[in-house]
Formats: sequence, C-alpha cells, structure tokens
Amino acid sequence: PAVTSPCKILKCNSEFWAATSGSHHLGAEEAPEFCTALRAYAHCTRRTARTCRGDLAYHSAVHGIDDLMVQHNCSKDGPTSQPRLRTLPPGDSQERSDSPEICHYEKSFHKHSAAPNYTHCGLFGDPHLRTFTDTFQTCKVQGAWPLIDNNYLNVQVTNTPVLPGSSATATSKLTIIFKSFQECVDQKVYQAEMDELPAAFVDGSKNGGDKHGANSLKITEKVSGQHIEIQAKYIGTTIVVRQVGRYLTFAVRMPEEVVNAVEDRDSQGLYLCLRGCPLNQQIDFQTIRSAQATEGRARRKGPSLPAPPEAFTYETATAKCREKLPVEDLYFQSCVFDLLTTGDVNFMLAAYYAFEDVKMLHSNKDKLHLYERTRDLTPGNTAPTGTHPTLWVALLCLCWLCLL
Repeated sequence: PAVTSPCKILKCNSEFWAATSGSHHLGAEEAPEFCTALRAYAHCTRRTARTCRGDLAYHSAVHGIDDLMVQHNCSKDGPTSQPRLRTLPPGDSQERSDSPEICHYEKSFHKHSAAPNYTHCGLFGDPHLRTFTDTFQTCKVQGAWPLIDNNYLNVQVTNTPVLPGSSATATSKLTIIFKSFQECVDQKVYQAEMDELPAAFVDGSKNGGDKHGANSLKITEKVSGQHIEIQAKYIGTTIVVRQVGRYLTFAVRMPEEVVNAVEDRDSQGLYLCLRGCPLNQQIDFQTIRSAQATEGRARRKGPSLPAPPEAFTYETATAKCREKLPVEDLYFQSCVFDLLTTGDVNFMLAAYYAFEDVKMLHSNKDKLHLYERTRDLTPGNTAPTGTHPTLWVALLCLCWLCLL
C-alpha cells in the first residue's frame, strides 16, 4: 500500500477552522465557544504529537494555540466539543472593496496593456502532465518534483507507487507555497495528502493573512474532502486540487507573465509545468497501449493464462473509459493506459475530472483536446526509417507466437 503521513495536523487545522469560520470579530457572548474550539484544537494536536515531532506546521499550530488562549483569556480546562459559530452574512465575508488595485491582477494589467494571455497546466493519474505549452506527457517522476517555481509561488508534488513493486505512480502529496507579495498577502502554505484535502492553509486560515489585500488569496471548498479551489487574484491565478480515489490531481490557470516570472532562468529546467518531465522520466504510453492491444488479440488466438477477474483487458478498459470520455483524445488514451496498469477505476474518474478542469481553465477552447504523441524519442529509441513502432511491436508478438 502507498505510504501516507501519520501526522494529522492538517486535519486538526481544518477542524478548528470549520468550527470558527466567520468568527474573526467575536462578540463577548461568543468568546466561550471560541475557547471551546481552541481546547478541541489543542486536544487534537496532542493526539498527533508523537507522529508530528518534526513537522513545522505542527509546531506552528501549537504556538498559535497558546497565543490565542492568552489573547482570549481561555482556560485550558473545560469542554472540548466544537459547536459551529455564527458565520458572517453573505456580502459581509471580509471582502474589502478598498483593497489596493495592485492586489487584483486583471484590473492593474488592463491599465497598461492588452488583456493577459492565460495558460494551463495539469497533473493527474499515473501521472500524466499537460504543460503550459500544451505538451502532453506521461511520466515516472517517483518522489518529490517541482511543478511550478517562480517569483510568486512554488508547487511541489510527491508521487508514490500505486502498488508494491509497480512502476505505476500517482500523486500522494501536494504542497503549494504562496510567497508574500507587497501589501496583498502574507506567505501562505497549502498542503494536501492522501485522504486529507483541507479547505484551509496549514495555519488554519482561508485567506492571505492580515495585509490590506488579504482576500485577493482565498480557498473555497467545492466538495468536502474531494475538491478545493484557490483563487489568487493578485497574480490572476486559479488552482484546482481534487482527491479522486486516494490520489490527488492538480490543475492551474495562470497568466504567461506570471509563468515566466523567474529570477534564475537556468533553474527553469526543473519546472515541470513549463519544461515538461526530463526525457529519462517520460513514458511513451501510446506505444505501450498498442502493444497491450496487440497482446490482447494474440492472447485470444494462442494459449495463455486468463487475466485475473479484477484486471482490465484492453477492450474492457476502452469500454469503461468511453463511458466518461467519448472523444478518443490523449485524455481517453491515458485513461485506458491507467486502467491497464493499475486496475483501479478511480483513474478513469481522474482523467475525466482533469478534462473537466481543462474545459474550465483553458483560455483557448479550440485546444481542449490533444491527439498527437508529444514525447520526443531519443536516437537510441527511434524506430528504423519507414517503419512505424506499432508495426514492430506486432511483428515481435507474432514471432513470439511462432515459438509457442
């Protein structure tokens, strides 16, 4: 089974925020309820203390609880249930109409130039990457890899094997760091892991902090535990994070100006959403898919052990993916590939939601579907001139059958 962190500080943070949402300006009558929520928060951190010793978010939460206890004259002894406190009425949810214009990217941009050009990057499945330049790749990238690294934010994913000994990996952890920006936002960190998709930053907040334009950075929970959206208006950026099955998907809409805002351009080689995966980490899943299809046809003609009942054949995987992805583009093909390599139907849903995010986030509706293979083969991997790689796979399979 894939490994997940035993430290549950993110769960403690999100529970505290859920209990105190909308209570930043407490009246005297609500202070006891706030203290109750604080004690529950402290109790939650104590339960996970042993497994969180080296976690910075944990230590930050512990110190923050102590400070809040003092500020609100809360006793450490008392009830620890978490009643839902009064929320602010619609239209009064801390929105500041007088936020600095610099904290709204589109408003400040339109004054000195044409409308910004937006780009999209997404990561899903086993894992499949669509870069800001609409290149589509399937990658190994096991372990921690940076997706985005520019002057405004960093995004890092951790990919772990889906099954012990399997080469199939999927995203089990995601960390997003929004860097402090002028009078708009303080530095904020968002972290999600398998089975934990918080609707708040690691410090429990849902906006950019105490600065005047704090609400130019916001987290919104679309579906509890399954779908969150982060709006960073000060850089014109929208981020969508989902948990599908046990694994995470990531999608972003970002202006080109922000995409290319880096001080050290030499470091962009590690910026996967811009440069793609290193060549030695890429998988040509279309050739593998063709081989699997050929092998499936060969299996029906020659002696072979039947596939396990829980495994997908090429035909059943194709039929399953067609239920959600009727257009046979690269999202459809990646769905088939993932079902064949993992046997987990949730990967079909990951491909489906990834395409739904593309429809929402991509600025060019004519480029939603991608069809062509985008992996560049190295000289050592190229097929002989005039011969298609799929034909060579078929010929090898026929030779194998002749030897049976």
